[in-house]
Amino acid sequence: MINRRQVRETVLKAIYALQLGKDSTQHVADTIIKKAEFTKEKELRRFAEKLFFNTVEHEEELDEVISKHIKNWDIHRLALIDRLVLKMAICEFIYFEEIPTKVSINEAIEIAKRYSTAKSGRFINGILDAALTDLDESGRINKKGRGLIQQSLGN
Repeated sequence: MINRRQVRETVLKAIYALQLGKDSTQHVADTIIKKAEFTKEKELRRFAEKLFFNTVEHEEELDEVISKHIKNWDIHRLALIDRLVLKMAICEFIYFEEIPTKVSINEAIEIAKRYSTAKSGRFINGILDAALTDLDESGRINKKGRGLIQQSLGN
């Protein structure tokens, strides 16, 4: 059975291909996302496409959020996979009101551990915690439905 982590991993691969290649956003979506094994499941395909296109479309905004929380470090010096995982998770914070922020953080940590360095999990966690606090305080996190789960847990 396919789960959302596998979908996120496919989206990561698509964004990575887009960053390194010369192909259009649509071509990457068509060749990586639309040909993934989960595309027969409409909900998973829609999630993948929304995450991919939103992350790409809001790249500058997401980079600004990341840059604000990496102390004395240029965003372009971050490991590319770490930067892409951070962008995807922050995109989920802001643009996916139904996904609890804790889920986005946990998924990002696990994906970073699998695809990046041994220290990436802790690094990703620290940046996402700081970004979440900042985004929440500035009123940019709007969760509803399942996305409200964290408030009911006392956070």
